[in-house]
Amino acid sequence: LSLVSRKSSDPQVQPTRHLAAAAAQDGDYSCEYGSATYYAYCGFGGILSCGLTHTAVVPLDLVKCRIQVDPQKYKSIFKGFSITVKEDGVRGLARGWAPTFIGYSMQGLCKFGFYEVFKIFYGNLLGEEKSYLWRTSLYLAASASAEFFPDIALAPMEAAKVHVQTQPGYANTLRQAAPKMYAEDGLWVFYIGVVPLWMRQIPYTMMKFACFERTVEALYKYVVPKPRSECSKSEQLVVTFVAGYIAGVFCAIVSHPADSVVSVLNKEKGSTAVEILKKLGPKGVWKGLTARIIMIGTLTALQWFIYDSEGLFQASSPSSP
Repeated sequence: LSLVSRKSSDPQVQPTRHLAAAAAQDGDYSCEYGSATYYAYCGFGGILSCGLTHTAVVPLDLVKCRIQVDPQKYKSIFKGFSITVKEDGVRGLARGWAPTFIGYSMQGLCKFGFYEVFKIFYGNLLGEEKSYLWRTSLYLAASASAEFFPDIALAPMEAAKVHVQTQPGYANTLRQAAPKMYAEDGLWVFYIGVVPLWMRQIPYTMMKFACFERTVEALYKYVVPKPRSECSKSEQLVVTFVAGYIAGVFCAIVSHPADSVVSVLNKEKGSTAVEILKKLGPKGVWKGLTARIIMIGTLTALQWFIYDSEGLFQASSPSSP
């Protein structure tokens, strides 16, 4: 048994191969695959994996954002940390933790929940055989569709976070920043970055899910000396972490230019994404990439580790008929 069992009366979603979550053990609770309870479990797993991990790396995220918006002052990760601590103290490294936690918890809820919704929906349209043969395309389509909604939920908190982290003296907390932003620029200021967020997060999420799922397959096929079903819980979690980190590195690379645009756009009033992109230039959009690779690699690995530990990742890959 697993925390979420894949049982369904619909033959199109009834798999011939069941890959249980690493944390799932005999006696765990189960629910019907594709049911409302199943999606609720997935959403809750998303809250835990995204909200907690993004909050944990706020100091690195703060330095990364400052490198992107003021590369002359913050020339490297080390210099960014040292200047921040010198000017704001150690507590200054936690700036933006509240909008980060709230925003990415909401994003995680929607992202993991909708990913399963769209994967099942598209899988039913394709049928079992094509779902397996075209599984990479299925992962990409489901994750791209799923990310549209989480970014709308994330955008207001992301805007507040960037204001707090990159504009010294503007505001120290979310409670100070949000009312001030609304008073100055109205409701739209919270959504000015939603299109660049889509540009950043949709490629990121496509890589996050598709690369992770195929990397897990590859690790069990070519690296791990025994089948997944014979691996212990701890061994499966090691595979999860490694696959998550590999996926995270690629996530960081494909989404970094748009991330740079988001950071600068939320700082400079009246600018558009196209104007910011032209201003940054081919080199400027890659500022802070090293910090982001470390951050996103760690984040993605920890997110999948937490998700899998909770028994929520079902490796619900379309199976070979």
